[in-house]
Amino acid sequence: MSTDWSTTDDQALRDRAVKRLKKQRDFRIHLLMNGLLVVIWAMTGAGFFWPIFPIAGWGIGVAANAWDAYGRDVPTEAEIRREMDRLRTRT
Repeated sequence: MSTDWSTTDDQALRDRAVKRLKKQRDFRIHLLMNGLLVVIWAMTGAGFFWPIFPIAGWGIGVAANAWDAYGRDVPTEAEIRREMDRLRTRT
């Protein structure tokens, strides 16, 4: 019984790509919602900038979401093997 590594690798890569695209979509939705708060503020007289409070709190989550969606990636098998080899040589 042989394993078709190409198909398995392609499926794993596809799964990673789908997951990453979903995270990027979620990030854009969060940005849109924060922008909507500013639009509501502007349409209601643009007095004291009250959207700063929800944006500041929400912004922490949005920043973490941005890092997750765009900044970091799951390590590749080659990176994992290199790190494992490095750790083996240290012991």
